[in-house]
Order: sequence, then structure tokens, then C-alpha cells
Amino acid sequence: MNNQAIAKVQFLQRQAASLLLYQSVFEGEVGKAFLNLLQAIRYPNSEARDCLQAYGNFFKVLADKNQNWEEYLISQILTSENAFSTQSQLENLPPALIAAAKHDLQALQSFHECSVASLGEWVQSVANLPILPVVWYVEQKIQANYQLPLIEKLRTLEDWTDAVEDLTAFYRQYGTGIFAEYQAFRWQQGEFIGISYPDEVKLDELVAYESPKQTLIQNTEFLLSGQLALHVLLYGSRGSGKSSLVKALLNEYAERNLRLIEVAKSELKYLPLIVERLRNKPQKFIIFVDDLSFEEDDDAFKALKVVLEGSITARPKNVVVYATSNRRHLIREYFADRPQPKDADEVNAWDTVQEKLSFSDRFGLTLTFEPASQKTYLQIVQHLVKLSNIEISTSELTAQALQWATRHNGRSGRTARQFVDFLKAQKNLAQNETDKSE
Repeated sequence: MNNQAIAKVQFLQRQAASLLLYQSVFEGEVGKAFLNLLQAIRYPNSEARDCLQAYGNFFKVLADKNQNWEEYLISQILTSENAFSTQSQLENLPPALIAAAKHDLQALQSFHECSVASLGEWVQSVANLPILPVVWYVEQKIQANYQLPLIEKLRTLEDWTDAVEDLTAFYRQYGTGIFAEYQAFRWQQGEFIGISYPDEVKLDELVAYESPKQTLIQNTEFLLSGQLALHVLLYGSRGSGKSSLVKALLNEYAERNLRLIEVAKSELKYLPLIVERLRNKPQKFIIFVDDLSFEEDDDAFKALKVVLEGSITARPKNVVVYATSNRRHLIREYFADRPQPKDADEVNAWDTVQEKLSFSDRFGLTLTFEPASQKTYLQIVQHLVKLSNIEISTSELTAQALQWATRHNGRSGRTARQFVDFLKAQKNLAQNETDKSE
């Protein structure tokens, strides 16, 4: 390597070491691989094996993420959780934080300008390779709409320190950390786990239950506008689309800062803790509990009751609970639970029974999904077939759909979806066979 290239590597290493706030950029797998490569380029062993291995590892981690180096760097800046990004919620940031942010942005810009091609050239020089090693590059991925203006600004700015005000506004509106990186989450073993590929069901795919659908949409609009939205119980027959409707809300409103957090029944005892962790975040959160029911003296019952009814702590306006259930009465009741005239164990035993039966009333809204009639079932089938561009006569479709429902799970939205998915696969397979024969 020539002296100019060595000086450039040394400069980048000093820049990484000097970061005051954005150290997390180099704490992930890609960041560590980048720094290890710089070190191997600067201090190669006799045959440069370490340098080649470090380059191979850097190539691999980028390929695993299917992301370019420049994309990775900007995404880390947008989601970094540090004193500057978290305190951007404050009206007046300390001058020292602003100065530190400018210092780091200037340093990070130098890494953005260090292309993978330049790294490859340095490796070629150090290892005396006859040709340039394979350079990792993929087409730029489509980013979330709310990120695009800031991403484009960072790509074109000559001086990233000019982006401090834009970054501050971005963090204030969209938050930081995992909630800025993902849209859907699962609470698991005491932490939020981001879901990379949430269900893609859309609101316009769901028909036949317009009244509860519109009520739920309106309540979600209340949440997004900063009003105190109501907790909702979606009750009804299995396969009627209750869960799909909640998941479709995320795909409709994610760009407006909506986030969906799935909490399993076994994790409901942590619900008060989850709600407190979400308090004061700029995002709006739906806590999604699917297929809800309780046994007697269930700890989850008590935890959910605290969240629904409130406690001495004020309820956050950015969190609601949407639960689905096939049971109108969420707590199982047995005939043996009902007080008998001869029983003298509890004076007000009927009060206990009523508390169990009225638990669903603690939700602000209860939306009912009736079993699908034949007309409703066929309406759903016809709608899904139209969206899937499947050409089939109405009479044939009706006959096949009714036959499918009889042979499988009965009439429901879920059965309709399964039937249309089968038709779609059948059509695609036939088309593939036709294409091959031609």
C-alpha cells in the first residue's frame, strides 16, 4: 500500500475511536467486521491471510443482511439509541450534545465515503492479488416512506453536520432503537423482539364485517391522533377474521407511526411492565392478545385487569390493548362455581360469579363477529378471487366454494382464504406447466 492509503486507514481508525455518541454503529456484526478489516489492512501478516479472511467476513455479513455498506451506516444512524437521539424529545437540547452529534456525524460521513470498492483495492494491494476481489453490491432497497427524505439528504449533503436539526426532528417524531427499526414485535423472555416479516394482510382484503371493521378503524384513528382510544375485545366465531383485522391495521397505519406488539397469554403477567416501557415513546402501540381466555386464579387475568381498569399510575395515551377471543365470557365458569343454598363458604358468592362474567365489560369496546352465513361466505370468496385475478365463472366458483366449506372447516373467512389460496396455487401450477410445454 502507498503512504496515502495507509494514512487513510489510520484516519478512519482514529475516527471510529473518537465517536462520542454513535459507538453502537460499530458494535453490531457489520461494524465489527469493518473495523477488523481496517486493522488487518493496516497490520497484515506475512502472507496477508488475516486480511483476506477479514475481507471475506465483511463481505459475508453484508451479504447476509443483503445490504450495502452505505445503507447499513445510514440505517444505524436513524435507529441509534444514544443521549442525543433519546433527548431529542426535549425542547432545548444541551449545547454539548449538539456539538457531540456534529462531531460524530462528521466522523461517520468519512465512513460513508469509504466505499467497499476502495476497501477491495486496499486488500488487493496488501495481498498482491492479480485482480480486485469480488465487491459486494446490491440495488438500493425501498426504504420506509418516512425515512426517505432524511436518507436522501444524507446521501447528497456535502457536510453531514448540517443534518443535525433534521435528525433531531426525525428522532422526535419517529423515536429510536428497535421501535424505529421494526414495525411489529413479540414480547418474549422479558424483551421486545422485532419481527422482520409481519403478516402482509391488507384492510381491503377483509370484507363482510363492515360495522366492527369501521368501528375498530375509527378507534385506531383516535389512537393515532393522540386521543384516549378504547381497549377493544374482538369476540366471535373462529375464522371470522378478527386477528387478520388487527394485523391489517399495522399495514395500513405503520407509516403513521403505528406499531403492533404481540403478547402471548403466558406473557400477560408482564403487561403492566410492557405498558410502562412504551410510555412516552413517540410511536402509537397496539398490544395484540390473540385467542384470549383465562382459568380461575390466573395471574394473567390480574395483570390484564390492572391495565384495562387502570391503577394509581395514569394510563398512557399511546397504548391500547386489542384482544381476540372465541368466548364472550373470558373466564371459564363451571356449574360447580355457582353458589348453592347450602353453601356457607362465601356470603356474597354471586358477586364473585358476576365479576368473572363481566370481565369482558372492562374493555371499552366489544366488537362481535357473527358466524358466516352462506351469503357472507360467498361474498368473501368472490372478493378474494377478484383481488387474485382468478378467472372462473360465478356458478363454478359458487359450487367449488360450497363444496370446499363442506369438506373442510365450514363457512368462515379463514375457510374462504384457504380455498382461494388453493385456487391460486392450482392456477399458477397449471400456468407453469403450460409455459414449460411451450
